[in-house]
Amino acid sequence: MAVQEDYVFWKLADYFISEHGYRMIQLSGDQDELWLERMEDKNIKAIRLLKYDLDWSNWMQRDIEVTAEKAESVRNQLGKREMPVLNIYVSAYLPVDDYEFRITDPFMPENGKASVQSMIIESGKPESLHAVEEIFEKQLTLPSGNYTEMDADALKHTALSKAVKTAKKEKEMFNFGKPFFTFIFMVIQVAVFLLLEAMGGSTDTSTLIKYGAKFNPLIIDGEWWRFLTPIVLHIGLLHLLMNTLALFYLGSAVERVYGNLRFLFIYLAAGFGGTLASFVFSPALSAGASGAIFGCFGALLYFGLIYPGLFFRTMGFNILAVLGINLAFGFTIPGIDNAGHIGGLIGGFLATGIVHFPKKKKPLLQLLFLAGTFCLAAGLMKYGFNEPGRLLNEQTAMVMAEEHINDEEFEKARLMLADFIEEGNASPEVYFLLSYTEIKVGRLKEAEEHLLHVIKEDASFHEAHYNLALIYLEEKQPEKARNHAQKAADLQPDQEEYQKLLNQIE
Repeated sequence: MAVQEDYVFWKLADYFISEHGYRMIQLSGDQDELWLERMEDKNIKAIRLLKYDLDWSNWMQRDIEVTAEKAESVRNQLGKREMPVLNIYVSAYLPVDDYEFRITDPFMPENGKASVQSMIIESGKPESLHAVEEIFEKQLTLPSGNYTEMDADALKHTALSKAVKTAKKEKEMFNFGKPFFTFIFMVIQVAVFLLLEAMGGSTDTSTLIKYGAKFNPLIIDGEWWRFLTPIVLHIGLLHLLMNTLALFYLGSAVERVYGNLRFLFIYLAAGFGGTLASFVFSPALSAGASGAIFGCFGALLYFGLIYPGLFFRTMGFNILAVLGINLAFGFTIPGIDNAGHIGGLIGGFLATGIVHFPKKKKPLLQLLFLAGTFCLAAGLMKYGFNEPGRLLNEQTAMVMAEEHINDEEFEKARLMLADFIEEGNASPEVYFLLSYTEIKVGRLKEAEEHLLHVIKEDASFHEAHYNLALIYLEEKQPEKARNHAQKAADLQPDQEEYQKLLNQIE
């Protein structure tokens, strides 16, 4: 191959790599064919360069068709809607027969969406490069005079070195750190799970509250550490396994990109953000590393914001698909703390903006992220603590009351349940628990009224009939006592104490 064609070929390669950010994806063994890609480019996502002495246009047509098939295959692999390819022939001469009609319009295979726009660069005519300049709107000039083989080799070395350096630099971005804290958190959450199982069960509400689950009333009372402790608590074995597996994959990826200390900050900040969002928008008791794990999604989305091309060429579509599926589950399946998930996602994104990338600094951007994060967190904290009544639902009211009852603080439990009932829509279970506290503090008349309300709402509530029987027996109304004791025994024949009370009355 003539030196002239070599020089023009590598001049074009260097132009696309250096001036327009294209990356080398394939170089033939004889180094006469080169494929470049830049998927973030809207107009031309791939370029194919070929050194070849064109003879007949029929051969060129077949080669264009083969090129289109390769492009269509790449399009399918990447899931792109379209794949515009610029196909450039570097040749000493034009085809000897009529060829213009073959390259006037882009070629597109049947049932395909990859298009191939071809052009011919005559190595001996520098003006033929004007067509490339018009497409890329950047000057491309060849030095005047004859080129030696040394000139062509030097240009080839320059182009290949830049391509290799770019590829190496991109690879290094995914290997800055080795997972360390990812495995530390995995070990911690497994150890804490075993501790919960030994101390009463990971699904036991009292045990979860005792060991730091997110529980709004206690956070309002000043137990601020509950914004972080839920990160290592899990409710049930399945919950633990799912979050541990997710942490292994996502945490490892984030820690490799951002390094150990940045990952630690991102993970804890995301966990705090998830718990804070759950505190503000969900009154239910909750625990789990899900918020922090969604923060890993947020960290990878920040990567996509700063390096969109690299993100979508590597993991972008998979990350977005998995994130979308998880959010969809959160919105459609009851019992999932979606507020915590979204809070963790946002918290992870903001925390990553604060620390940015290793060995790279953007002080103004990082300062903006820091200020925005502080303002958002402060606003949510103020909103949450200024609206404590809104943060109490029936579940938390019942759990809190039962905790007071276990501590024999019956009056505290009674007052809290009475306040909750005043807000309306309380279930028979809440009224029953209130009546129990009223019995304990000697308010039998109020307990009687509330128990009558319970059986009016749910006639099969056998415990309510039994407690009414005890109250009527205390008030020396044996007929009413016998009536309710009989109903309790009929509803629950296996309950010995119901039958025993009935026999005692009779």
